[in-house]
Amino acid sequence: MSKGKKILLWVLALVLMLGSAVYQRMTGPTHPKRVSAVVSGIEVKTKLERSYDGDDDMPVVVSADSKVKAKLIYKRYPTNDEWTTVDMKREGEYLKSSVPHQAPAGKVMYNVIVIGEKGDQAFLSEAPVVTRYKGKVPGFILIPHVLCMFLAMVFSLRTGITFFSKEDSTFKLALFTTVLFLLGGFILGPLVQKYAFGAYWTGFPFGTDLTDNKTAASLLFWVIALWRLKVNPNQRAWALLAAIVMFGIYLIPHSMFGSQLDYSQVPQN
Repeated sequence: MSKGKKILLWVLALVLMLGSAVYQRMTGPTHPKRVSAVVSGIEVKTKLERSYDGDDDMPVVVSADSKVKAKLIYKRYPTNDEWTTVDMKREGEYLKSSVPHQAPAGKVMYNVIVIGEKGDQAFLSEAPVVTRYKGKVPGFILIPHVLCMFLAMVFSLRTGITFFSKEDSTFKLALFTTVLFLLGGFILGPLVQKYAFGAYWTGFPFGTDLTDNKTAASLLFWVIALWRLKVNPNQRAWALLAAIVMFGIYLIPHSMFGSQLDYSQVPQN
């Protein structure tokens, strides 16, 4: 195979990886939610955060006409707490308030009520938004983790493509994929989880974290693929299957069914 064609195949793998990463980010439960409402003929819109890693209260900021007022409502999630309501303070063109800080993996359900000059009211979000707090992850751990996971996906896709290109480098590419995936998902990944949510592993059998579970499932397929390729280098179908499984798993939104603080064990402030 020519060098130019190999480069094109690497570019194809890179584009597919970037596309899956964008899709996962945009559809995930931690992506900020765009919301809007109209009161007294004035449109108010903003983004409500669904994840926060600061060590302070999570700010809620709404850009609104001076004729508009707003209230923030919130309660811990999931609990039977009563809703807390606070008036948002105007600072220039913005209305500001904050949701109280929570321990890592703590969640708060919140919404904003906007009030027009005629007294009419509307929720900015049709349903309350749930935000999850997490600890700050050091860059020297987070950046290598993200790079390894992205590179593992690129190598995975490139390995799967060899099924069609009939290259003799399938085993080597599969090995690179597995090593990168092990480093990113099973060494650096648990460290990220520990800093963010206080636990190294919250998937099976300790919890329902879909990110951990899908990582384990994908690794299993790559280990099987490596074994079959070691036995017979021409069994590229196993590499294709492992690549398809990994790509499909990457499309599952990140952090679904993730760590969640048990508020029944935490007294309300």
